[in-house]
Amino acid sequence: MTEHSVFQTLYETYPQLRGCEADIAAAYGLLKTAAERRALLMVCGNGGSAADCEHITGELMKGFNLKRPLSPAEKAKFDAIDGGDAIADKLQGAIRCVSLASQVGVISAFANDVDPSLVYAQQVWGYAASPDDVLIALSTSGNSLNVVNAAKTAKAAGIRTVALTGEHDSKLSALCDVTVKLPAHTPFEVQEFTLPVYHALCAALEAALFTA
Repeated sequence: MTEHSVFQTLYETYPQLRGCEADIAAAYGLLKTAAERRALLMVCGNGGSAADCEHITGELMKGFNLKRPLSPAEKAKFDAIDGGDAIADKLQGAIRCVSLASQVGVISAFANDVDPSLVYAQQVWGYAASPDDVLIALSTSGNSLNVVNAAKTAKAAGIRTVALTGEHDSKLSALCDVTVKLPAHTPFEVQEFTLPVYHALCAALEAALFTA
């Protein structure tokens, strides 16, 4: 499967998304640059979108459609380690990604000690290290306060931002470098389009980075 065929299949299966094609391509361009340069992808959202953060991270950090074996040069780094061969044979190539929704310790501490609306913003500020890093902001309304604050902080930190939202203009669409406004407005309908879009983005990234 190639990058092109991944997106071709997406639009054949979900023709309603053809209106988002340019924005999906722009989002993919930012994510691909980040992945190629070993920059960090960060994902945040609430509720069902928080679950999507976990899902995206799981697809990127290990094999999705491909096995992603380590290269000979990568395996050689384990040569002097007892049992290293067995470890290297099972490890897989990763696209660096962290779900900000997973960080229960920092989320609960910052919410309790400082401000719950800044639990994602604090993590963005802490993790952002390269101008090629990307924050992926998931919000069906595009107006979730803690996600919007994370996008604002990403701007302050000098990193790129991609949002997946519903079809209406929103605070995120005004802030982010790229906003994919999915063709729905009720939360469950937006989420039903969110999954095939991020699956396509993950599959295309994997095809680009791990297909010989």
